[in-house]
Amino acid sequence: MEPYRKIPILKIAGDSLQAADDLVAVEKKIRISVNGESVLSLYCSPTMVREFVVGLVHNEGLISGEWCAERMTIEYGDEIRVDIPSSGTVREGERVVTSGCGGGVSFSRGDVGRVTDNASFSAGAIRGIFREFQHRSDAYKLTGGAHSAALTDGEKILAFAEDIGRHNAVDKVIGYCLLENISFGGKIMLASGRLSSEIVNKCAVSKVPVLASRAAPTSLAVDIAEAAGITVIGFVRGERMNVYSGKERITL
Repeated sequence: MEPYRKIPILKIAGDSLQAADDLVAVEKKIRISVNGESVLSLYCSPTMVREFVVGLVHNEGLISGEWCAERMTIEYGDEIRVDIPSSGTVREGERVVTSGCGGGVSFSRGDVGRVTDNASFSAGAIRGIFREFQHRSDAYKLTGGAHSAALTDGEKILAFAEDIGRHNAVDKVIGYCLLENISFGGKIMLASGRLSSEIVNKCAVSKVPVLASRAAPTSLAVDIAEAAGITVIGFVRGERMNVYSGKERITL
């Protein structure tokens, strides 16, 4: 399914009116079931759905035990229905509505351990790869209504995804890497929007050592990053950036 569609609009500029067409981001409800039993519904862009579900299940620990991404079924329609075959059990626990757009949800998780990766990156490399990352954001450039995320080794982008939700885009990137056997060690997660605690948690679960965005982190995101050993970088814009935690991984 396409991530955007054309609709007729009325443009107003000062005292002038003009009929025109505009592209808007497509938003779909996705209903996730395990062995036919509905467990979770949320909203996302209708692209990279398999990767999104794999990343979400992994990041949130939704299923305890064996489950099979290859046998997952996806039905597209007014809403997207996904069913996951599993011999495990669906996780019980508090579900938290996230601070992001796109109807995100997170499960309360305990300590996922520290990221001990001693990789380091130069500020110049981060600036350069971030410029490439921003140039790839077609859905945002066309609609203004999408976020993007990517995984990079500092030299090239290894995975890229866009979605109406910041958290969803990160889930898609992580899901893609899991399906393609791309390791998270020595990598940087790039994000287009605010760095919330939920996004830092997703990086902590997958042991991504560095997280960078053109926007700001929240106070809780920084606290979690420091406890988890993750480098958080905000305001990557032009020649500048702010390093909020894990400063030892960044060099000039």
